[in-house]
Amino acid sequence: MTDIVPIRRALISVSDKAGLVPFARALAARGVEILSTGGSAKALRDAGVPVKEVSDHTGFPEIMDGRVKTLVPQIHGGILGRRDVPEHMEQMRTHGIAPIDLVAVNLYPFEATVAKGAAYDDCVENIDIGGPALIRAAAKNHDFVTVLTDPDQYDEVLEALAASGGTSLLLRRRLAGQAYARTAAYDAAIGAWFAQQRGEVFPKRLTLSGELRQTLRYGENPHQAAAFYGCGGRFGVATAVQVQGKELSYNNLNDTDAAFECVAEFDAPTIAIIKHANPCGVASAVRLADAWDAAFRCDPVSPYGGIVAVNRTLDAAAAEKIAAIFTEVIIAPDADDAAKAVLGRKKNLRVLLTGGMPDPASGGLTFRSLAGGFLAQTRDAGRIGAGDVRVVTRRAPTDAELADLLFAFRVCKHVKSNAIVYVKDGATVGVGGGQPNRVDSARIAAWKAEEAAKAAGLPERLTQGSVVASDAFFPFADGLEAAIAAGATAVIQPGGSIRDAEVIAAADAAGLAMVFTGMRHFRH
Repeated sequence: MTDIVPIRRALISVSDKAGLVPFARALAARGVEILSTGGSAKALRDAGVPVKEVSDHTGFPEIMDGRVKTLVPQIHGGILGRRDVPEHMEQMRTHGIAPIDLVAVNLYPFEATVAKGAAYDDCVENIDIGGPALIRAAAKNHDFVTVLTDPDQYDEVLEALAASGGTSLLLRRRLAGQAYARTAAYDAAIGAWFAQQRGEVFPKRLTLSGELRQTLRYGENPHQAAAFYGCGGRFGVATAVQVQGKELSYNNLNDTDAAFECVAEFDAPTIAIIKHANPCGVASAVRLADAWDAAFRCDPVSPYGGIVAVNRTLDAAAAEKIAAIFTEVIIAPDADDAAKAVLGRKKNLRVLLTGGMPDPASGGLTFRSLAGGFLAQTRDAGRIGAGDVRVVTRRAPTDAELADLLFAFRVCKHVKSNAIVYVKDGATVGVGGGQPNRVDSARIAAWKAEEAAKAAGLPERLTQGSVVASDAFFPFADGLEAAIAAGATAVIQPGGSIRDAEVIAAADAAGLAMVFTGMRHFRH
């Protein structure tokens, strides 16, 4: 078998016609006979590129509204016949089957059709049959056939033809692997759609697919390799355009995602500051600049080298304040020109603009790998409103306390368990999380608030007069007692402990208001 295989006949049938005409024109200029179908053939004819309809080549017309046009022996025999097997070549001659050396096919836009909310029948009609069959056949016979599934591959093949008169085995093998990955992703999308139509959240076989966005310098640690794959469907780091700054790292991407998901919880102008995937300051205000001041006040140490997420178009006043400290990444739905000019002075600062905010109440699955498998669960889309809480103490929270309680519980959802969050006037004033017991989280949050008050020159800790949220129930009264000692006046927690009565009694004894949500927000 010869490593370099020339291309004498090509079959081109593409849904995405980007680059089609110049690619086909270059092939024709090299004497390649071009076979094509339907819209692809018309586009080539209109551009003056010599083309032969597949139906003229096979002597068999397209039938069933185009559902059957390439599923014939003259096409698949020409692709699958091995040129180094005499019996194959003899059978091709006997049946008048001409070899096809290149197949360029991209598939009906099934994923895009589903994404735009098309009707069931439209989605079904956009399930490609002939295309995947052509791609798989060409990829299987990659010893002799070059298969292309993306317009981005055209130039590489043309360069190979110009350099050596054909394609190398190494190139054909790589393209074949990419071809099978593409049909696998296509079938995965179709399978997921059918499961969705049946209301089946966890089908018997779950296939994940993503498109490589970036090969990263390293992973969570320098000795680990890593890459970033996108699968679309949700505003965030995968939809973002990086408008400036250094290349994003694995940890940058992970933390930025955590920051953007957190800030998306809030309707008012809000800023979230994240470090190691944990919020260290979250605040809402009328102006983003004021939200930054309040978020930063919660923990003036951790934001250095952190991630900042904004849920509004970033303006210059807020950008000036954020840029005043060392920040790794800023992510926002957009930024005005003045803000971009401010941030442009920090050349290494990474700025991501996503084009929109994710819906915190939307569904979908999240995943975590295990040895030999992975866990899948629905996204934590739970949200608690004022009408969802139950007052369990003698004193009910005031309107101001209830607003802060709901704010705190939304932040709590994004803090590593066990999570304790103190909030005052729409801003976090103490955050404790990631501890093996809830008492330590409450104490750490209070201690950090005390340190923040000292840094600001305030006479009392920031938690004095605050409210507190817990991501899960207090198993004993000691966790609540730590919050009482910190100066909290109201508590929001899921409830459900066998010692709820003991915890409620401790709250009543201290004059606290307490509400139960009935919803837990563990985050491991």
